Amino acid sequence: MFKEIKIKDTIKLDQFLKWANVTSTGGQSKLLIKSGLVKVNGEVENRRGRKLVPGDLIEVNGAGKFKVAD
Repeated sequence: MFKEIKIKDTIKLDQFLKWANVTSTGGQSKLLIKSGLVKVNGEVENRRGRKLVPGDLIEVNGAGKFKVAD
C-alpha cells in the first residue's frame, strides 16, 4: 500500500522526501538518497534532483512507500 502525497506540478526527489515527512532537512534527504536507500519506480535513485511527476512510486527503506499524486 502506498501513501499518496499530493503535489501541484513536479517536485525534486529531495524536496519530496521533506514534503512527505521522511526527512526534516535537505541534508538528511541528500544522505538518504546517496546511501542508496531510495527507489523511484522500482529502481535505486541516487540523484537528489530527480524530477518526480504524478504517478511516480517512491520506496524508502525503513520509512515506507509513497505515490506522487496531483
